[in-house]
Amino acid sequence: MSLGSVSAFFAARAPDIEVVVTQSSSATVALAAEAHGVLPAQIAKTICLRVGDRTMLVVTSGIARLDNRKFKDRFGGKPRMLDAQEVGAATSHPVGGVCPFGLPSPLPVYCEVTLREFAEVVPAAGATNAAVRIPPQRMVDLTGAEWVDVCQA
Repeated sequence: MSLGSVSAFFAARAPDIEVVVTQSSSATVALAAEAHGVLPAQIAKTICLRVGDRTMLVVTSGIARLDNRKFKDRFGGKPRMLDAQEVGAATSHPVGGVCPFGLPSPLPVYCEVTLREFAEVVPAAGATNAAVRIPPQRMVDLTGAEWVDVCQA
């Protein structure tokens, strides 16, 4: 269902963007960078977090790490990563394939400013061997995301 919901999302909203399915896994930043021939920093990893009772997606550069102080200042609390079952329930995507596209219900999406360094980034596409190539601002526009600065410099 997950890869299907992402494919349907792009078919409806951005038919020019192709969902690329690879033979090998791209479930980690290193595997994804290798599978798609890009720098690890160009992998747009999506993290499913909870602050209090709010669940959200934060999309960062593959090599970026959250800065707890910046995050707390921006969102008013410490982030808690959801476990695999919670991630699946919130996104319909498996861990390693989580992305801000094709969600079963709307979630707030935040894109980290580190993604702006690249003309194109590669987020997962709902499966551990699927991704898309997309300009960061286009990802923001398609998902209704907001730019945030919550990673270590």
